[in-house]
Amino acid sequence: MTIDEVIQVLNIHLSQPLTSLQEFILKRSWDGKTYNVIAQEAYYGPERIRKISAELWSVLSHILREPISKANFRKVLENRPLSFFEQQLTQSIFQSFQPQHNSFPGSPLPPQSDFYIRRPPIEELAYSGILEPGNIIRIRAPRKMGKSSLALRILERARTENYRVASIDFQQAEAAVFANLDRFLRWFCANVTQELELPLKLNDYWDEEIGSKVSCTVYFQNYLLKLIQSPVVLVLNELNRVFEHPEVAQEFLPLLRFWHEQARKAKIWEKIRVVVTYSTEIHIPLKLHQSPFNVGLPLVLPTFTTEQVEALAQRYLLNWMNDEQIEQLMSMVGGHPYLIQLALHHLAESTIHSSSIDTEVERRGPVVEFSQLLAQAPTEAGIYSNHLRGLLVMLQENTKLMAAAQQVMTTPEGVTLEPILAYKLDSLGLVSLHGDLASCRCELYRLYFSKQFPTETIPVLQPLVFQPNDEPENLNKEHLELQRICYLDELTQLPNRRYFNNYLQRELESAARDHGNLSLILCDIDFFKIYNVIYGYPSGDECLQRIAQTLQDCVKRPEDLVARFGGEEFSIILPRTDLTGAICVAERIRENVKALEMKIESSKFGGFPEEVVTVSLGVASMIPHSEADYQLMIEAADQALYQSKKRGRNRVSSLSPVEMSSSPKPQSKLANG
Repeated sequence: MTIDEVIQVLNIHLSQPLTSLQEFILKRSWDGKTYNVIAQEAYYGPERIRKISAELWSVLSHILREPISKANFRKVLENRPLSFFEQQLTQSIFQSFQPQHNSFPGSPLPPQSDFYIRRPPIEELAYSGILEPGNIIRIRAPRKMGKSSLALRILERARTENYRVASIDFQQAEAAVFANLDRFLRWFCANVTQELELPLKLNDYWDEEIGSKVSCTVYFQNYLLKLIQSPVVLVLNELNRVFEHPEVAQEFLPLLRFWHEQARKAKIWEKIRVVVTYSTEIHIPLKLHQSPFNVGLPLVLPTFTTEQVEALAQRYLLNWMNDEQIEQLMSMVGGHPYLIQLALHHLAESTIHSSSIDTEVERRGPVVEFSQLLAQAPTEAGIYSNHLRGLLVMLQENTKLMAAAQQVMTTPEGVTLEPILAYKLDSLGLVSLHGDLASCRCELYRLYFSKQFPTETIPVLQPLVFQPNDEPENLNKEHLELQRICYLDELTQLPNRRYFNNYLQRELESAARDHGNLSLILCDIDFFKIYNVIYGYPSGDECLQRIAQTLQDCVKRPEDLVARFGGEEFSIILPRTDLTGAICVAERIRENVKALEMKIESSKFGGFPEEVVTVSLGVASMIPHSEADYQLMIEAADQALYQSKKRGRNRVSSLSPVEMSSSPKPQSKLANG
């Protein structure tokens, strides 16, 4: 049999058709291509290709009841008649891989699933939206709220309209894809082309002279859309992954807006309809006329209502559940679709088991099981333990986020958080946002996380959590004032050295646990003492404040920390950032401080290399593994800063701790204040 016959039969009998990437791997493996070659052609990482391939070989081994690998894939299948293959599929894969009525929740529900609960008018609005030329449909909801299941139905409806479809999941992109805009847009175009099952012709349309954004637009307009006669529905899943890379997001998102506007001017752009799913608000500053988030059709997925939970319980054949039990379940998990599905799946399994028992007492098993499920829900013994631990790990990776979550979980009336932290907690599904107030989304989270927070946490500084107009209780005010005194630099309103020490130690421990990168930048204002002599201390204070604000503007992510290290020195902690990324941040700081154009001129001191205030920066980066790394990292950044000063100031120098250990140590400027 041929590879096309293999794919055809698999698509008929599998619960979900093979993706275009799976088909691509099968075809290239049939042709004898190596994983590295397949990865290069598909614009994916080799490890991703190997993982998908392993899953395919496992499915085929199950069907044929003999080991299948890349090495024997073609040899085994080519010698089998189609009739034998179909017979094995009918006997094996049809029973094993068809979705069962009680299939475990967690994955997107396929279009034919009986367990998808409609949330009117969301579905009809989405189906109507893809009929509008050039439209953008924006689906926002926290994790596991059903965005992907809805996207599958939109794609299915598009196919019934004889539209071409392409689905791109940004979670599948390797980290290197986001290194720069050109790399990202080439990856994006290549994957859309593959989804549309067209030959890849990037090099024919890509021109460095006109830039990657224009090249991408030309590729769509003059190749993809010109070749395809029908409308194209482009689904972009988990767009918030792009938000994490501001340099890419600030160019890619306006590009989507530009395509939307082109539909009003050029008929060829009427063909494209873009559906984006994302789990949090965008934190990248965009001009109103460039943002794709104030045009098109916005859809926000709500939680389940009591009536919808009742309907789902009926589909799970849980006829014994009454209104009171459904209300109790709703009180515990707040109508969260995934948490509801998981509970009903578990109860359905228990009901099937207990239905074979004859005694009257034991027939009450489902009722007893329901009580136990609720009692154990917020514990490690409960059905939600894996889900809750996963959320806890995410919080532990970000100290500020953990502190904000602790504040929400322990304040029943809700609190006002710094917007980025509020939206991050919302994207995780942990909080509900009502205006400026964030409150715990459900009792399950409050009960579980209240026991998980450490007794001593680094507090969230007042400027990062509360708005100026907040009026906490007197006791809370006193506590917050103590925080300000202990952790805040009064002049710059930045965290102080004490807070820096705690934060760096915490991030070192986190990076050591996760084997991740951690970078540190030390920044010193050039000739600042002379600046004070020339212009006076009030002007010097203003200079410090302006530079402090510039540093904060240059640091993009909530987990990054800018602190006043002492005097005219500042420090920047960059979790999950390698040396290259940290140097980019440092260079951005250096350029933006110089662009402030704060004059420093005096013939008395013989003039200065620059006529404006500048900064020198030292960068250190490492993957920590021991407690000793704390002092080692500071010394490495300090020595790099010394090199910047020695080489003429207004520059960035870098040093890894390994390099520092073999270099002569200068007298530490920072150690001496």
